[in-house]
Amino acid sequence: MENLLILWQTTGLANFTWGQAIMIGIGGLLLYLAIVKQFEPLLLVPIGFGAILSNIPVAGIAEEGGMLYLVYEVGIHSGIFPLLIFLGVGALTDFGPLIANPKTIFLGAAAQFGIFLTLIGALAMNMIPGFDFSLADAAAIGIIGGADGPTAIFLSSRLAPDLMGAIAVAAYSYMAMVPLIQPPIMMALTTETERKVVMTQLRPVSRLEKILFPLTVLLLCLLFLPTAAPLIGMLTFGNLLKECGVVERLSKTAQNELINIVTIFLGLAVGTKLSAESFLNVETLGILVLGIIAFSVGTAAGVLMGKLMYKMSDGKINPLIGAAGVSAVPMAARVVNKVGLEANNQNFLLMHAMGPNVAGVIGSAVAAGVLLATVGGGG
Repeated sequence: MENLLILWQTTGLANFTWGQAIMIGIGGLLLYLAIVKQFEPLLLVPIGFGAILSNIPVAGIAEEGGMLYLVYEVGIHSGIFPLLIFLGVGALTDFGPLIANPKTIFLGAAAQFGIFLTLIGALAMNMIPGFDFSLADAAAIGIIGGADGPTAIFLSSRLAPDLMGAIAVAAYSYMAMVPLIQPPIMMALTTETERKVVMTQLRPVSRLEKILFPLTVLLLCLLFLPTAAPLIGMLTFGNLLKECGVVERLSKTAQNELINIVTIFLGLAVGTKLSAESFLNVETLGILVLGIIAFSVGTAAGVLMGKLMYKMSDGKINPLIGAAGVSAVPMAARVVNKVGLEANNQNFLLMHAMGPNVAGVIGSAVAAGVLLATVGGGG
C-alpha cells in the first residue's frame, strides 16, 4: 500500500495545479494559432510546446538543471540566440530598396514612436492597483511596438527577464496579426487619393553600394550608439555575407540551417518563461494590452510620417509605405502592397515598402540600444 502511495505521489495527476493546467491550455492555444491559423508558426510552435513542457509537474524540465533551463541559460540569458537570429535576418534581407531611396529611413524611425509612448504608458499603468512596472520593465514592454521578436527577447533578457514570456508571446502574436491590425489603421489615416499614388521605379543599386552599406551602418553604430552594436553588428554581418558574393556557403547556412536551428531552441527556451507562477498575473494582461497599443501607435506614426512626406514630395510618395516602418519583415511590406493594390490595381508598392521595412529593423535595434544605454546602464 505504501508503495502504491509513493507511486501515486510521483504522477502528474497528484501534483497538478490549476495554474499548470491553464498554462498547458495556453500552450495548446499557441499551437492552434500556429498550426491552424498559421500565426508565426516558426516561433509559436516551439514556444507553445515549450510552455507545455515547462508546466508538466514533477518533470522539472524548466527548473534548475532541467534541459530547457540549460537551453535558456546558454541561449537567452546570454543573449546569443536573439543575436544569431539577427545574423540570419541580415543574410535574408535585401537592403537595396533602402539604399535606393534613403529618405524612407525616416519612416522606419517614425514607427519607433510607439516604443517610447508605450514606455510612458507602462509607467502610468502603475497607478492601477496590481501593477508595479519598474522603468526597466516599461522599457522592455515598449519594445513590442517595434514588432521585432528577437529584439524584444534580447532587451527583455537584459532588463526584465521575469516578463520575457509575456513580452515574447505579445511580440510574436502581434507580428503574426499584422494583416489584421494594420489595414484598418492605414485606411483610417489616408485618403483614397493618397492610397492610389503610384511611385516611380527604384533605381538599380550596385554591388559596391550593397557591400559598403552594412559597413557604414556598423561604423555609425560604433561611433554614436555602441550599446546597439550586438544587434546591429550581427544584422550587418549577416547582410555582408549575403552581398559580398565570396562566401555563398556561409550565407546559405546563415539563411537556412543556422537560423532554423536557433529558432527551434529560442522558442523552446522562451516557453520556460510561460510557467504558471510567472505568467498568470495581472501584469501579463497589462503587457498584452500595452503591446497592441504599442504596435498600433507605431503603425500610425509611420503612416503619418508618410503623409508628411507625401505633401513634401508633391504627391510622389504613397503614405501607405509608412506602415512598413515597423520591423515585421517582410510581412508589413506585403500588407502595404495588398492595400495599395486594392486602391489601384496597377499600384505595386512592395519594393518601395521594403525600404522603410528594413529601416524599421535597424530602428528597433537602435531603440533597444538607446534603452539599454539609458535604462540598463549600457547593458
